[in-house]
Amino acid sequence: MKHVIFGGDGFVGRYLAKDLAERGEEVLVADIATSDLPHYGDVGHIHCDVTNSASVAGVPIGADDMVYNMSAMMLSPIQKRIDRYPFFYPVNTFGAANIMAHTAASGASKMVQYTTDMVYGKTVRTPQDEDHPIAPLGHYGGSKADTETIADDWRMRGMKITIVRPRLIIGPGRLGILGKLFRLIDMNLPVPMIGSGRNPYQFISVYDCAEVARLAWEKGVPNKAYNLGSDNPPPVRKLLGDLIRSAGSKSILVPTPAFAVKWTLAGLDRLNMPLMDPEQYLIADEYCVRDTTAAKRDFGWTPKHRDEDMLVAAYAEYRRGRDDKADTNAMAAVPAE
Repeated sequence: MKHVIFGGDGFVGRYLAKDLAERGEEVLVADIATSDLPHYGDVGHIHCDVTNSASVAGVPIGADDMVYNMSAMMLSPIQKRIDRYPFFYPVNTFGAANIMAHTAASGASKMVQYTTDMVYGKTVRTPQDEDHPIAPLGHYGGSKADTETIADDWRMRGMKITIVRPRLIIGPGRLGILGKLFRLIDMNLPVPMIGSGRNPYQFISVYDCAEVARLAWEKGVPNKAYNLGSDNPPPVRKLLGDLIRSAGSKSILVPTPAFAVKWTLAGLDRLNMPLMDPEQYLIADEYCVRDTTAAKRDFGWTPKHRDEDMLVAAYAEYRRGRDDKADTNAMAAVPAE
């Protein structure tokens, strides 16, 4: 058997491909991109556009193969309202549907599908376990929630699909919205917070995401959904304050009235001048902590990285990119989960 990773050239997929190859597994990456990655000496690659069903059907999948879908369009770069549906849905929903259909048609039945914790929307209860109501606030979370509905349909037809809902993924190769934060700190400018900053903010490491994908295969691909997030996330004020001190910056944290900031951001969004996606700012001051008990219990997994360390490491990478005069925007453009 082999491991077929759709979106395997992307942010999480590349670490999963490398991990599996180092364990002696046969790996095939199916992706529209081909980066200069050292493990391609041991990992196969086939060009694939997941939005095109014929392209997906050209990926060889055997009946015993394990399939992973890591392909996705993310919240960064920020999209105007009119552009969000055509930006997110072709890859996140219709692409996933193409992959599931081709997997089933090939006789294979095991798949890991990455979605997002943004399917939950606003906090109803905390911490949020996998039974928290699904009520996404925008097209990104909506595209992922619709993908989960499609997966449920294929499960009823006999497929085994593990769904993984990660918190904000952080690690080498992606800055995303953090780039704006890092620029403020780098320039010693004030850093505004939405609200008081007393609420925690939870990340998850790209390495942990890749590990859980592999563990799902090793544990027989449970037909369940799993949250992924760090343990004991600190308050936003502490998280950002520690980063500013670590960076040697003179930036100060500025608490703001959350309702006023959200109203302003919503107004800019209506004027097609978005600074943040509504799915980001509408929950920015909420107690959004995802309960990861199920993943720990079923996979024997624990998060390996602390939020504080991940953020400091991401800033250090940003600084290296600046010092080397690298294009940090290109670092943020990796489309896959």
